[in-house]
Amino acid sequence: MSTSASTPGPAVTPQWRVRINIVVGRVLFGVLYRVTTVGRDRVPKVGPVLFVGNHVGFLDGPMLPALSPRPTSILVKREVFRGLLGWFLTFIGHIPVTRNSGDRSALTTAVAVLRAGGAVGIFPEGTRGRGDVSTVQQGAAWLALQGGASVVPVAFLGTRETGASTGTLPRPGTRMVVEFGAPVRLAADPELTGRARLAAATAQVRDLLADHVANASARHQIALPEDDGLGS
Repeated sequence: MSTSASTPGPAVTPQWRVRINIVVGRVLFGVLYRVTTVGRDRVPKVGPVLFVGNHVGFLDGPMLPALSPRPTSILVKREVFRGLLGWFLTFIGHIPVTRNSGDRSALTTAVAVLRAGGAVGIFPEGTRGRGDVSTVQQGAAWLALQGGASVVPVAFLGTRETGASTGTLPRPGTRMVVEFGAPVRLAADPELTGRARLAAATAQVRDLLADHVANASARHQIALPEDDGLGS
């Protein structure tokens, strides 16, 4: 993955539009669910930030920009960007991405947000499942390195029960926890170049997020689902 330094970057969505996520989302989640948010004070107030979250259920995506302490643009699967919903997601700053493809357009847009000092959210597992972060894709590490961003791990707990499909909503009143971890700058070994450097950074992202999720799960006593939610 590479971008040309001489090529003008894409336009960045104004922050007032991205803040709509926070205004609308916090009202909805506050009314419908018992959501505890932990660690907002750990997130850097200025400078580029890349939120990396585990992906368990349908609500993880909208919860991240709603509960983040900063206006945050999320990479969202391209299939959702249709009709009025697609227009609205674009208006509030979200970025369509073709999954499992190394989508250059999406990555370039996300890097532009980071280089402008903004915040971007991504689910490096690539799809919903157990949320235990057993594997991750390379896009998150690439964004952090290219955008010069601090990486903040985010644990989503309780957004899906064992036996429920990944596309279903939790019952109203369900207890959920979203915990933001401490920011980390990925170690860029000057001895490594190209693929080896990206592979090392990707392993660092996986370890960081997996440890954060496991610790948060134990601390809040909310277990991850025992299945991937694809068979229901």
